[in-house]
Amino acid sequence: MDARGIIAKIRDRGHPGADELGWFAAGLANGTVTDAQAGAFAMAVLLNGLGDAGRVALTRAMRDSGHVLDWDMPGPVLDKHSTGGIGDCVSLLLAPALAGCGAYVPMISGRGLGHTGGTLDKLEAIPGFRTAQSEEGLRAQVATIGCAIVAASNDLAPADRRLYAIRDISGTVESIDLITASILSKKLAAGLEGLVLDVKCGSGAFMKTQARAEALARALVTTAQGAGCMTSALITDMDQPLATAAGNALEVIEVMETLTGASVNTALWDLTCALGGEALALGGLAADAEDGAGRIAQALESGAAAETFGKMVAAQGGPSDFVERWPDRLPAAPVVREVPALDDGYIAAVDGEALGLAVVHLGGGRLREGDRVNPSVGLSDLIGIGEEKGEGVPLAMVHAASAEAAEAAIRAVQAAYRVGTSIPDENPLIRQRIS
Repeated sequence: MDARGIIAKIRDRGHPGADELGWFAAGLANGTVTDAQAGAFAMAVLLNGLGDAGRVALTRAMRDSGHVLDWDMPGPVLDKHSTGGIGDCVSLLLAPALAGCGAYVPMISGRGLGHTGGTLDKLEAIPGFRTAQSEEGLRAQVATIGCAIVAASNDLAPADRRLYAIRDISGTVESIDLITASILSKKLAAGLEGLVLDVKCGSGAFMKTQARAEALARALVTTAQGAGCMTSALITDMDQPLATAAGNALEVIEVMETLTGASVNTALWDLTCALGGEALALGGLAADAEDGAGRIAQALESGAAAETFGKMVAAQGGPSDFVERWPDRLPAAPVVREVPALDDGYIAAVDGEALGLAVVHLGGGRLREGDRVNPSVGLSDLIGIGEEKGEGVPLAMVHAASAEAAEAAIRAVQAAYRVGTSIPDENPLIRQRIS
């Protein structure tokens, strides 16, 4: 077998067999497959697909390209994954909340991809926070604290580690087959017993339409369940940012405000409870998703989630007093500017992808593989659909490294908002459940 033959088969609308996809995944992991071949493979899959059997085969092959964890815990090993959006910082709330409810959460997360933010980049805005963790360290932390949020190690789904980076720079992020294999190879390699998926839909998501989001959700659920992991998915709205901030340190601020009760973002809270409720029900820690959502809310309200988050931060190299002193611990951008509205009226629509790209161009994401991320830049105080604004009233605040970057971001944010004369209809936060 060789990479050229496998790529050509997909190019010509054929479906490689499990042995061929297994060979290709191994080649991604050991370097036999070049970057150029990996990019060509990704583009061929994006254009022509692998078919149901091929998607399962690629997922398993990527999972088995490295070490697969096995756990022996007194409670269920659970996790959540989001397909990516703007202002989506649920993972930082949910992992400690699940741990506070008796679950064990080895959350293998990723970095920013395309216009969307990455959980690891957000956590690394906390001074000293280490996302790299040995298997021994991961096991010890999950056993004692209940959760860890880490990068995939070199031993865990190494084929995905390689392909993930290629997708980000080759215009192939949106492929349902590649998204499914990428997400599930890491999650299944983490040895999960239950997984809840947050499939975003709307202008700030990779899946812009309900039909595409449902197709991805069903592909994820059927593939994961076929591999033996209890899984459900929620299709959730991303026609506007979930949080009122987009940018690494700025989203951590919103998480801490919610965790500590200083200023609770209702949408962020509600989605955290809904996803956590699904996970607890899958793991047998709740009678059903509604009961589980109540348990997650209690973990947040009681401060148990905040306490666990603080322990996780300290265990991974961050300040031991982060929960108590987080306003002093996070970096701040030197330039902060208002984004004035250009018209009077109600916010009728928001181009979420444009907002995400504005953050990337500020330095809060990557234009090329290897780019350094500035944790302090981004957008805050973003207004939502249906809000009334007069001309000159701020749509958001831009946090930038320079005045020139701030001015460019102001223009981008203004272009991302559409103003109408009447209050528009809004999509529900949770659009659909797939199980």
